[in-house]
Amino acid sequence: MFRSKFVAAATLAAAFTFHSPLAAQDNPVVAKVGTVEIRKSDLDTAIANLSAQYQQLPDEQKTVAALSQIIDIKLVAKKAEDAGIQNGNDFKQRMVFLKERELHNAYLRDQFDKLKPEEVKARYDKEIAAMPKEEEVHARHILVKTEDEAKDIIKQLDGGKDFIELAKAKSEDSSKSDGGDLGYFTKGRMVPEFEEAAFSLPKGSYTKTPVKSQFGYHVIKVEDKRNAQPPAFDQVEPQVRQIVMQEKYSSIIDEAKKAQKVEIVDENLRKGYDELTKSE
Repeated sequence: MFRSKFVAAATLAAAFTFHSPLAAQDNPVVAKVGTVEIRKSDLDTAIANLSAQYQQLPDEQKTVAALSQIIDIKLVAKKAEDAGIQNGNDFKQRMVFLKERELHNAYLRDQFDKLKPEEVKARYDKEIAAMPKEEEVHARHILVKTEDEAKDIIKQLDGGKDFIELAKAKSEDSSKSDGGDLGYFTKGRMVPEFEEAAFSLPKGSYTKTPVKSQFGYHVIKVEDKRNAQPPAFDQVEPQVRQIVMQEKYSSIIDEAKKAQKVEIVDENLRKGYDELTKSE
């Protein structure tokens, strides 16, 4: 349940990454193009917006690449202004879109900044409470090639031999050095034959007949049974925070739609939009 929500939420969070404004004393002029000053804040903005390829560069090279980009932009922007491009309808329309997009992002950043830690913890608690209980077992096993070998091991266990010592001496599985320890696992993690035997055994018992699988013959001991443990809050806090952000975003959009009517005239676009918004 967590996983699908994390993917969508992480995408949303990435869209609103930003840098805090710098105080005047921390925002020196780093270059000039004609009379236009380029400040550190301009450089930080350019760095944040570099393509993924440039983001892989060391910090010094990345900073130089960003400065080069700013200088190129300002040089060409001056030529564009001299040519009157800013007066064209296409340019004006794009500027309206860019302004509204930035207002959209700035408003969401403001709302996300107000998110309280207790809201994130409450969402985690709600998610954990809704998770179905799932049994898991802590098992050990001894893997051998033949049924006779497995039967002999069971006979030795019946005679009082220690399971861990037998696993270290007899098992052909990579877990032998740990006494056959497989740790805790839930259903669906092991091959069917092994899983059926392990989950049917009472805690502290071992199989009285060999369990055959594609790997050979197993003697299995169940050390413990319990409900599967949910991930600790500290482990998933960033992902839960992103889930809360995604839900807050949806709430903001729903509230805005109640305040302003959305009408899509084109029938095909309307159907596509309705399908898209239903799936979100």
